[in-house]
Amino acid sequence: MKSLSHFLGRADWMGDARMKLLAGPVLILMILAMMILPLPPFALDMLFTFNIALAVMVLLVSMFTQKPLDFAAFPAVLLFTTLLRLSLNVASTRVILMEGHAGGDSAGKVIEAFGQFLVGGNFAVGLVVFLILVIINFMVITKGAGRIAEVGARFMLDAMPGKQMAIDADLNAGLIGEDDARKRRAEVAQEADFYGSMDGASKFVRGDAMAGLVIMVVNVIGGLLIGMLQHGMDFGDAARTYTLMTIGDGLVAQIPALVISTAAGVTVSRVNTDQDVGQQMISQLFVNPQVMILAALVMGMLGMVPGMPNLVFLLFTGLLAGLAWALMRQKEQQLVAEEIAAEPPPAPEAPEASWDDVQLVDTLGLEVGHRLIPLVDQRQQGELLGRIKSVRKKFAQEVGFLPPVVHIRDNLELGANTYVITLKGAEIGRAEAFPGQWLAIDPGQVTGQLQGTPTEDPAFGLPAVWIDGSQREHAQVYGYTVVDAGTVVATHLNHLLHRHAPEMLGRAEVQKLLDKLGEEQKSLVEDVVPKLVSLTALQRILQNLLDEDVSIRDMRTILDTLAEYAPQQQDPNELTALVRVSLGRAITQQWFPGQDTLHVMGLEAQLEQVLMQAMSGNGALEPGLAETLMTQAEQALARHEASGEPPVLVVQHSLRPLLSRFLRRRLRHLVVMSQAEIPDDRTLRVTTLVGGRQT
Repeated sequence: MKSLSHFLGRADWMGDARMKLLAGPVLILMILAMMILPLPPFALDMLFTFNIALAVMVLLVSMFTQKPLDFAAFPAVLLFTTLLRLSLNVASTRVILMEGHAGGDSAGKVIEAFGQFLVGGNFAVGLVVFLILVIINFMVITKGAGRIAEVGARFMLDAMPGKQMAIDADLNAGLIGEDDARKRRAEVAQEADFYGSMDGASKFVRGDAMAGLVIMVVNVIGGLLIGMLQHGMDFGDAARTYTLMTIGDGLVAQIPALVISTAAGVTVSRVNTDQDVGQQMISQLFVNPQVMILAALVMGMLGMVPGMPNLVFLLFTGLLAGLAWALMRQKEQQLVAEEIAAEPPPAPEAPEASWDDVQLVDTLGLEVGHRLIPLVDQRQQGELLGRIKSVRKKFAQEVGFLPPVVHIRDNLELGANTYVITLKGAEIGRAEAFPGQWLAIDPGQVTGQLQGTPTEDPAFGLPAVWIDGSQREHAQVYGYTVVDAGTVVATHLNHLLHRHAPEMLGRAEVQKLLDKLGEEQKSLVEDVVPKLVSLTALQRILQNLLDEDVSIRDMRTILDTLAEYAPQQQDPNELTALVRVSLGRAITQQWFPGQDTLHVMGLEAQLEQVLMQAMSGNGALEPGLAETLMTQAEQALARHEASGEPPVLVVQHSLRPLLSRFLRRRLRHLVVMSQAEIPDDRTLRVTTLVGGRQT
């Protein structure tokens, strides 16, 4: 029985799927059939009524959607409804010209109603109304909607690179995952496709309006000729009969066309928010009591002018004044509620001091000014909380250990928009963020200037501007990378976490790494720690790796290397150099992903000999040589990065520790690798020389 019900349910689902699959082709075939096959008047009534109902449904759907992509099928719907109206016009034209001599209802009750009731049976009035509807549809609504769609498509295409860069920035900062990034990229492409399709689909409606005019003229002239020549009607009767039926036919087609055009205008002219069009209008038009009061005064003054319809104007004056009073009462109630909520509770009697009052220093902390509190307040759905969690998760996946929890608190001593990031109670980063605004970062290739507050990106020091939301699209078109305030703070935090990773790796974190590895390699952990290497020495080695941006995820290789060399060598720095050689493939992959030929910097031969002699002596660099080396390294790094290559300097194995410690004091992002760390299957090519010219 259960199998039978499952089979029946699956059969129903497959039947629904087939119906949805066949809906489009069946509709097209029906539309084409209406252009060829004659239809009885009752069928015309049903189809005209269906056309009106469909137009109303499309308008309502466009009103209640919150963003254009919620109604991504609208261009196709616009095409289908246009074809439906044209096929109905063809079918009704056939019936009018063939059966029009029999009376007003010979083409159906709907056409008769629109020709008699709506225009009072006066074909002159009907002609004027029809022409006005066509002009409104053709010159106003369709032209405006088409222009908006055209400009929207152009801006969407121009803004795609900036939006893609923003998505990549969020992905690299750990704020979103691969699935979210893929989904957002698809949405960006769909937006461009949608506005491009709407730009073309608007031509359907304009063509439909022109076709309506042509069909009306053909029907009137054809009706006069058929009525007078074939059915013996005089000119007046033929003009009255066929013209009224033609006007009814035109009205019954143009009114749904006007509704569909209005829906197109609503869809492309909306601004993306979490509200539909009706909510936007109500929440933005009727929100300010001062506006209502001024409008009431103007209407009241007009109502008191002699000769004006005083009752109507004074009625609207009263309505506007009542609305202003209601808005003012609502705001007063909100202020009272906020004051009650803000009243501090009575201070309790101060208790005696205890050990509970002793607070240990937080490893990681984030202090914010009062205007940034909504970003970190869970009750206000602060978006920064989720992003900090994503940053910690991505850091753990990339670096190899879980960073401490970020303790967040407000600090009234800070500026309103200032935030401070602390490590073990000491400040390591400070910047400003402006909720509700966007930071437009100049990656170096922008094509325009923006109005806003100039600043610098706190994470990487790039020139940037804080802008309002109204300039966001322009900034993306100009080539800026645009991010919100929460992303700015999260990216800054992510940058500082990587930079200060060695200081965050304590004994507790190292022990947790060993415990995790011990679940699979228990014997390896027991043989190395603490028999060969103490926990403190292992912590120092891991910190040395982190200090040079080397991931410690591969703990098994690290312990394998220590198990091999620790019996002969106990110096943590020497052991770090040996571990780096074992991790050479991973280090190379980190800076040269998927590249067989590595374009790197190298030392000029004479400079390398001088450094080798210094190493063989007392191991220290003379002040003059040190300054020359630093200057030449800065110049070479600038040339190398200008060519788009990673900032990697490859030197002899014995020179690497000395140069890394010395050069990275000023050139923090420089990577110094040993020749022994390069895998044998990679080709090394020195394209920039330190102490020489570019090759």
